[in-house]
Amino acid sequence: MNRLDTMYQTILAELGQRVFDASFVSDFPADGRFVAVTVKDRKYWYFDQPDGQGGQTRRYAGPVDDAAITERVTQFKALKNDFTSRRKLVRTLIREGGLPRPENRAGDIIEVLANAGFFRLRGVLIGTVAYQCYSGLLGVRLPSASMVTGDADLAQDFAISNEVQDSLPPILDLLRSIDETFQPIPHRSGSPRSSAFKTQDGYRVEFLTGNRGSDDYLDKPAEMPALGGASADPLRFLDFLIYEPVRTVLLHQAGVSVLVPDPARYAIHKLIVATRRVKTDDGFLKQKKDLNQATALIEAMTQERRFNDVKETLQEALARGPAWRDAITDALSMIPDETADRLVKVIDENAKGIGKGGG
Repeated sequence: MNRLDTMYQTILAELGQRVFDASFVSDFPADGRFVAVTVKDRKYWYFDQPDGQGGQTRRYAGPVDDAAITERVTQFKALKNDFTSRRKLVRTLIREGGLPRPENRAGDIIEVLANAGFFRLRGVLIGTVAYQCYSGLLGVRLPSASMVTGDADLAQDFAISNEVQDSLPPILDLLRSIDETFQPIPHRSGSPRSSAFKTQDGYRVEFLTGNRGSDDYLDKPAEMPALGGASADPLRFLDFLIYEPVRTVLLHQAGVSVLVPDPARYAIHKLIVATRRVKTDDGFLKQKKDLNQATALIEAMTQERRFNDVKETLQEALARGPAWRDAITDALSMIPDETADRLVKVIDENAKGIGKGGG
């Protein structure tokens, strides 16, 4: 696995900063102002803007304790949009740096959702489109075979969606601005709410959220007030995946500022879900892709001296109970021995800690 030249890592870091700055200016025009609001003992930034009728609208910006958000609240009037310059940086990273770019339709969809506020509302890009971002984030060139996809998966925490008191414009309208053939997919439960949308030629966009404890929620789409009329499919293990996501840039057009899962969480999550794939031809293909992505990320993080991140994340997963430990153990028999051996040592250390009364 080849390391990314330091020059390109520096360019990517600068691009990420500038894209985030530009998205912030776009979200919050200069005729408004930021106010700090306390919600359930935590402070959040909101943006008040005149509505043209003597009143004002209020939009969620992010938590006050997020240093990156608060810095931009302080400086947002001075930030400038430099689209042309950023587009040149994106082209340099793709053509010269060899970093992956999303398929055009996927990029367009993520961009329109980003511009509408999906990531501002703490949405998270997951799945293979998110995986494409990890090459730049980790400073390595990940295997390209694991980057092919025909869908876009996005997630949002249920509590956040209910508490931000803000929402995207209608999701279907946003998606149809990219492809007018998008239609909501009827939910398997028979519910009138939809968590997934598909084009005439089969491209799928799906919204997911964590399962809230009881299995009773698993087959029912969760109502998500912040998702512009879309619901989200509750999935096991998803809360683990999207906890404390990281900000990076999707290399599309002039760059899109996105939130993706922490790469260690993505890797361990893929090991777990790989063991739960249905035993069909399509299920086996998805399982292989899960395992390849997990292995590549673990090896990349080992190479970049970030294996402690993997270790800590794995220990957290093991502590969640027997079902988690069994799934991870099962997955180790399906990945290359060298990678499996690294994780087995962590599992053995964890077991000894439990035996001695440790956590």
